[in-house]
Amino acid sequence: MNDIYDRMKSMVVGFALRPGDRLNESALSKQLGVSRTPLREVLNRLVAEGHVEARPGEGFFCRKLDAQGVHDLYDLREILELAAVGRACRNASDEDLKALENWLVAEGLDVTGLTVAEACERDETFHVRIAELSGNPLLVAKLKDVNEKIRYLRWVQMDESRLKPSKDGHRRVMQSLLVRDEDAAVKAMRDHITRRFDQINDAVSKGISNIFMDQTDALTGRILKSEDAA
Repeated sequence: MNDIYDRMKSMVVGFALRPGDRLNESALSKQLGVSRTPLREVLNRLVAEGHVEARPGEGFFCRKLDAQGVHDLYDLREILELAAVGRACRNASDEDLKALENWLVAEGLDVTGLTVAEACERDETFHVRIAELSGNPLLVAKLKDVNEKIRYLRWVQMDESRLKPSKDGHRRVMQSLLVRDEDAAVKAMRDHITRRFDQINDAVSKGISNIFMDQTDALTGRILKSEDAA
């Protein structure tokens, strides 16, 4: 059941299925190799998580994308990220901060050869690790939930031209954490999140569904170079 859930969630979150479209349960059952009963259990679980919409008498539908909903999610992400980095400044051990810095230098800044989806996952890892250093597991769980719901936009926005600002933001956040300057860490994180939010505003204004359809193939392309990773 968990395998079916993971595959179905990946399809929905990654928008292999068009936002707003009705889900064809017969076709999905054949594609996933399962009967309708376990498929519906999975779909109901995705409904509870906010990824799928259930309409009485009509069936299941992929969650629609709307500008206000995207803005609300990014607002929530900012609240969570700022709380996380502030608490990490106060609660993380020196060893944990050094370990995070070592990971960032060794892996987090270099996306050469990765797909866009893989680069996005590495970026998320940095933010989630900071949240884990806050010492609040509920904050971590909520941040992961928000990340899943905005991942599609981060995919279509994360190309090589935008990687340097993102990496610079990570460096500034990390430097502030190492000296436990909470005000500087919060400011660095806010600037980093705001930059990403500004980038998605253009995408939202053009129509998220159209952008998704235009950009899907690019997700499988690999980033050829990462000159600013060092």
